[in-house]
Amino acid sequence: MQPRKNKTSRRRFLEMAGGSLALTGADLRHALAVAGEVGGAEVLAPRLTHVRPRASRVVFLFMNGGFSQVDTFDYKPELQKHDNKTVPAEEMFYKFDGKLLRSPFTFQRAGESGLWVSDLFPHFRQVIDDVCVIRSMHSDILEHFQASLQMHTGSATITMPSVGSWLSYGLGTFNANLPSHVVLANMEPYAGAQGWDNSFLPPQHQGVRIIPGENPIANLRSSARSVTLQELEQQMLRDLNRQHLDARSADERLRARDQSFQVAQGMMRVAPPLFDLSTESPATLREYGIEPGDRKSFSAQCLVARRMLESGVRVIEVVDSGGGSANWDAHADINDHRRNAAGVDQGLKAFINDLKNRGLFDDTLVVINTEFGRTPWRQHNSPTPGRNHWHRAFTCLLAGAGVKGGVTYGSTDQWGASIVDRPVHVHDFHATILHLLGLDHTKLTYRYAGRDFRLTDVYGDVISEILT
Repeated sequence: MQPRKNKTSRRRFLEMAGGSLALTGADLRHALAVAGEVGGAEVLAPRLTHVRPRASRVVFLFMNGGFSQVDTFDYKPELQKHDNKTVPAEEMFYKFDGKLLRSPFTFQRAGESGLWVSDLFPHFRQVIDDVCVIRSMHSDILEHFQASLQMHTGSATITMPSVGSWLSYGLGTFNANLPSHVVLANMEPYAGAQGWDNSFLPPQHQGVRIIPGENPIANLRSSARSVTLQELEQQMLRDLNRQHLDARSADERLRARDQSFQVAQGMMRVAPPLFDLSTESPATLREYGIEPGDRKSFSAQCLVARRMLESGVRVIEVVDSGGGSANWDAHADINDHRRNAAGVDQGLKAFINDLKNRGLFDDTLVVINTEFGRTPWRQHNSPTPGRNHWHRAFTCLLAGAGVKGGVTYGSTDQWGASIVDRPVHVHDFHATILHLLGLDHTKLTYRYAGRDFRLTDVYGDVISEILT
């Protein structure tokens, strides 16, 4: 894909859209997609994909801080037996000899598939038959900021377009009154807004962060005193903006800002009801574990995400905690995972069941990920049972459209420290996500500074074995 030039007038755009009404099926879709691309209106229409998509939308549920693979979904009986055993550094690919640390959590088989799940997830284990557990993830850098950046953008060193921005650019949106790429984050994760940045992609594909609470989107309500005054105010602003834009037609950022105002106007009509969870049934709120007045919990954000999916938002990320304290970064005590898991466990289960009950699961991809895992040995020189960062082997999960449920992919050694079967790099993970949404990661490119860029750089393979 290449950048599109703004060479078509609004009148021509309407002629193209109107003329396409005589068409049917794929011809109609193609004509509307072409009409939606002209005049810089790139996010107004869904686009044709490279291959038949399994999913039409995606939700990323990001566990910020790095949850431990050996304490959640990668059970290691040998680790339990050899607690406090010293393992040579060369075996661990580490700077010093490490003392193994057994998991304080009990594992048991769950569902008809019999996958191992720790007692951190008593709710989520009830839907494990819908989930693919990838146990052989690995990335490039052992540090929160860079690892989170890579999980979001494919690059661990410099800011590149986020996976959400690539999906928005490649697929468009279903609802012009809402952003195509939304991030629900009470607190910023590591790497902050760089995790949903558009970088060199057109600015309209940047993720829109929504902060859960009483006023999740600032300035959403007009200060105009009447409908008539509000309409006059908006018309005046539109006229002034159009004059300014016409004089600067080559300014892509200005064109994107003008378009963002149009989206904002639509959001004033359609967004407020999305955040009003009081319209949900008591049974649904109980299923999610949402108390009256709760607007900030992970469960509440998952429910808002489901409502946004129904309203046509293409890409949503829910961040469960911030880049400061109280996330999954269990250096001091791995038992802190109990607190973090309790905050997401019921919401994860309810979200998947809700999608299934509403007929959304079969065309929604659910991604449960983290920036890296944790060591199977004790935090160096720590008197408490904590674990350090570990990027050579960790676990992420996929569920929903096109993904086999109740299966594992890849495996690690007896300690959970190194991959012994079917490694999955972040580029492979991203390539698979794009494929499930109908995009060939080698063809989804954007020319910038004289070269073609893509989310997966020059690497990555689709994990075909986990696809239905």
